[in-house]
Amino acid sequence: MTGRSGPFWDAVEGRAPLPRAAATLGLEVLDADGDNGTVELAFTAPEDFTNPAGNVLGAFLTAMLYDTVGPALLATLEPDQFQSTLERHTRFLRPVRPGRIIGKGRVVHRAGDIAFLEAGLTDSDGVVIATAGATARVIPLDQAPTSAGSVW
Repeated sequence: MTGRSGPFWDAVEGRAPLPRAAATLGLEVLDADGDNGTVELAFTAPEDFTNPAGNVLGAFLTAMLYDTVGPALLATLEPDQFQSTLERHTRFLRPVRPGRIIGKGRVVHRAGDIAFLEAGLTDSDGVVIATAGATARVIPLDQAPTSAGSVW
């Protein structure tokens, strides 16, 4: 996609592993545009992610949205920067069955070190199933929490 570096781009380009939580969600980067602050991702929701009614649990959809809004900002950052989420809210619009789920995220506005983000998830038919908005702060990478040597 690009010759950029930093935790996000290193994972996208295979120089570093995806964070374990993202891998658990079956995350696949379809497109990332650091100039425009947008990402398109795919997730795989297995039967293990379902409630007794057979729908994907909202907690997993929330995690997918979290892993969509953050990377939209991460794609824009310098290699020595990271992001810290200040708040995030989710709207569940309809239930979804296990399968492939597409996430699209974007930076809506950035003022200094504060960024406003949004994301949406669609099912395999392109129907919107959940959306999220978030506010994040850009921080130095050395202040980012790490887990097993991987940050995202």
